[in-house]
Amino acid sequence: MTGIDTLSSMDLAALLCSRVCHDIISPVGAITNGLEVIEEDNGEEMRAFAMELITKSARTASAKLQFARLAFGAAGSAGAEIDTGDAESVARNFMAGEKAELEWEGTRVLMPKNLVKLLLNLVLIGGSTIPRGGTIKVSLAGDARYPTFTLVCEGKNARIPASLDRLLRGRPADDHGIDAHAIQPYYTGLLARESKTDLSFDWVDDTITIIAKPVHIPAAEDMIGVAQPS
Repeated sequence: MTGIDTLSSMDLAALLCSRVCHDIISPVGAITNGLEVIEEDNGEEMRAFAMELITKSARTASAKLQFARLAFGAAGSAGAEIDTGDAESVARNFMAGEKAELEWEGTRVLMPKNLVKLLLNLVLIGGSTIPRGGTIKVSLAGDARYPTFTLVCEGKNARIPASLDRLLRGRPADDHGIDAHAIQPYYTGLLARESKTDLSFDWVDDTITIIAKPVHIPAAEDMIGVAQPS
């Protein structure tokens, strides 16, 4: 694709690390606060509150890290495949702490890792289109190597972020370039191009539909590992 602004590998790695750190700072900070309460307050009620805060925050931090490991991490060697059941599990755990609810349909299969990473990043983008919460319905269809992902995002005041299209195409939203806030959609665009997947968006009232489908699907006799929705 022409006109794409390419980040250096070091800048890309640094910005992705910043994104992951941003996501886990809040729950980790809450754990620290809870431990301080336990150390400083002997009241049974406050200690119980602190333990509840620590437990909830630890669960949230774990869910975010496990999600980031698949969505942004190496997740195996080059050419590795990832079980979509594992992707569903980390996505559900992650979304349990978000405003939107997640629904997931699709047969469990092994899928090339970049496609799974793309799908998980699309879940994040889906959440950004319904900032007040709602429902993200994910469906997987087609061959495991050439799947089609459909995400139907329904929520009050649904909208497509103004800079999203440019970032997905590998262009900065403005003259300030790519920052830690913009890196996730930028990275999603990289994954789509790497996996030869076309992304499209449809916006009707409070429903935004995201479709990711392969640019080219080979002849049926060359396709294996069909993953039709359950």
